[in-house]
Amino acid sequence: MTRVLLIEDDPAVQQGVTLALRRRGHEVEAAASGESGLFALERFRPDLVLLDLMLPGMSGLEVCRRIRETRQLPIIILSARGDDIDMVVGLEAGADDYVVKPAGGEVLEARMKAVLRRVVPREGPDEGAGAVGGGPEAHGALTVDRVALRVTKDGREVVLAPSELKLLLFLCATPCHVFSRQQLLEQVWEHSFYGDARLVDACVMRLRGKLEDDPRHPVYVQTVRGFGYRFGPL
Repeated sequence: MTRVLLIEDDPAVQQGVTLALRRRGHEVEAAASGESGLFALERFRPDLVLLDLMLPGMSGLEVCRRIRETRQLPIIILSARGDDIDMVVGLEAGADDYVVKPAGGEVLEARMKAVLRRVVPREGPDEGAGAVGGGPEAHGALTVDRVALRVTKDGREVVLAPSELKLLLFLCATPCHVFSRQQLLEQVWEHSFYGDARLVDACVMRLRGKLEDDPRHPVYVQTVRGFGYRFGPL
């Protein structure tokens, strides 16, 4: 059973999502504003947050930023706004996924399961590349501990959102290997359909902001123009 905090001000949507998730065995706490959602966050201690963008008072983007300042809690934006700009802004604020309303219970269930898998369960292109174990890995100033799910740079812990952590774990399992955006969608976000490359690009941007000395000239997560992304070389 997953504890889900739903921050949604539309009563009809709130009721529909709550019922759909409870039928699937999840425990749901609903809040109708950003302020009440942040209060419920401390009291309810959810495993995951479903967050609307258009909220009275504090916006969903601000709620997302505040949560991300201190928590690695998975956040899925659930919004009627499906424009490219809205999606990119939401992802850059720290969300792990973006679902456009209306969304059925099966879609929400699949997206929730994907973001809750905090360790990449699938292996890289070489057998055993993504396997957990072997102790912390040193990549220059960066140390990645797959068992503790902990990343440090120059001895200081780097707090990563679940999608950022999964992307880093997957890429650094096979340094120098180039992955397309579609491959990363399938392996990290578990989206088997074509599209949503913005999820990857926004996550890479956030990851670079946390790992790189100069995000404009990345050392760890590099772009291979026309192909995708790779980790290293170092």
